[in-house]
Amino acid sequence: MISTVKFRNYSFIAAIIIIILWVLPYFILGENAHMRVHDNLDSNLAWYEVLKNSGQLWASLDSPIEQIMGGALSREAFYSQFYAMVFLFMIFPGVIAYGLSQLITRIVAFIGMYLLLKKYVVKDEEAYLVQIGAALLFALTPYWPSGMLSILGMPLALFAFLNIRNGYKSWTNYAILTILPFFSSFVLGFFYFLTALGIFWLIDLIRTKKWNWPFFLSILYMIAIYLLIDYRLVISMVLPHEPTNRDVFYQSKNSLIETIQLIFKNYWVGHNQDRTLHDTIILPVALLLLLYIFVKRDWKNHKLFIGLNIAHFLLSTWYAFWFWEGWQPLKEKINILTTYNFSRFHYFHAVVVYIIFALVLLFFWKKGKLGKLVASLLIIGQFFVLLPWNEQITYRNEPSYKQFYAKEQFKEIEEFIGKPKDTYSIVSIGIHPAIAQYNGFYTLDTYNNIYPLEYKHEFRKIIEPELNKNKTLAEYYDHWGGRVYIFVDELGKNYMYNKYWEVNKKIENLQLNTEQLKKMGGEYVFSALEILNAEETNLRLLKVFDHDQSHWRIYLYQVME
Repeated sequence: MISTVKFRNYSFIAAIIIIILWVLPYFILGENAHMRVHDNLDSNLAWYEVLKNSGQLWASLDSPIEQIMGGALSREAFYSQFYAMVFLFMIFPGVIAYGLSQLITRIVAFIGMYLLLKKYVVKDEEAYLVQIGAALLFALTPYWPSGMLSILGMPLALFAFLNIRNGYKSWTNYAILTILPFFSSFVLGFFYFLTALGIFWLIDLIRTKKWNWPFFLSILYMIAIYLLIDYRLVISMVLPHEPTNRDVFYQSKNSLIETIQLIFKNYWVGHNQDRTLHDTIILPVALLLLLYIFVKRDWKNHKLFIGLNIAHFLLSTWYAFWFWEGWQPLKEKINILTTYNFSRFHYFHAVVVYIIFALVLLFFWKKGKLGKLVASLLIIGQFFVLLPWNEQITYRNEPSYKQFYAKEQFKEIEEFIGKPKDTYSIVSIGIHPAIAQYNGFYTLDTYNNIYPLEYKHEFRKIIEPELNKNKTLAEYYDHWGGRVYIFVDELGKNYMYNKYWEVNKKIENLQLNTEQLKKMGGEYVFSALEILNAEETNLRLLKVFDHDQSHWRIYLYQVME
């Protein structure tokens, strides 16, 4: 028994060390570290920098962020000041804050899944490697960085809620429910978790005829904490406000065939915000085990395993059908179905998949020495599936933090222009507007989901000649509009034309409504590519900027009178 306890402790410590090593490059490499661009460098990390420099951290929800959209973007478009990710970026340099968020998230994810498995799923004390192995692998999944514990915190929350439901009284359960909301998003994660938990409580009530008030009130308690933290969202939902771009979201446009294809794509591959990398090992082995169970007619002993596999498929089905065109008439009548993305119940996938994996491991673990060897090999194999998805590996060919934001290069541009940055506005072509925003420039373009609908229509006038050439870009802007970019027909939906891979690429026939650009305050264009017909569209090339620590070559154009 002592030997088992020691090995469990050593294994637990080893898992913590692996997590530390996983995130260590951020602290060693600093700004030379690599990280995800999509929904990260191209948006969130720049937003934190803008918020930090704006002095608007504690401002009211309708206070304008003057640096973006000429002040049309308000404080409500950014995260609450009580959100841990924001707090970290207010205190620490960008990469250090990012590294700390990764460390906190992955450690808590590991501990939460370990506790959940140990107490409620894999109760065999001898199967500690199953508990620790599955929890570690769950913690190493490539989650959406700015979400922090929005998905990876669910096992810890579920552990606390199940304790309360089952009558285990401890202050730690309520401490978990109090602290987790500061490290996670209600809208982008826990709304769906708590909704499902409420349904679970209701099923309990119907089945047992008992109200279980501690369980019910604990759900309301966590919701209340989230609403207090995100009070801006609450106020914006209660008070009347002018229409935003979210009021015209058009998401349900897939045919029935495309919807069915999306079901199986999501089921097998997953979604970019909750990737579990289950397609290589976990899902094939789980399906084989399901087949074995049904052949042996042993489903009574594997109810949880079977139920979770069904849930996995149903989550993908719900996700895919949210974008089915048959929904659209109803969405047009009920505004909340347009403004809120209810497809995100798929965020449960990560938790469901790794509990399924733990049950697979447990099945083999119970089959003697050979079974233990198989379980160990599956853990090792899944680790090597996850390893290439460490950001330093998977994004090694993408720009580093330093190369992406190119601070020295944009400092040179600022000095060349020679005017206070708050006296003019710019737009970008071929690079994300977030880069200019991070460097303090005032931009008319941006990537954001909440801004006045009127601004969307005004900005559209600038790019209308280009949208008229490209139906795909027009639908992308009109039906979503989160990216308020200078879309160019020749470039399509590529926003990163770097100086290394696109050396011969040029824009041959740009057509912009520069009168509208000037009317909205736009004076300069930062283009990653040379515009051959610049003068025809009323732009004058001032200078080309290059820098050895930048991923971009910037052509600075001025909008002529």
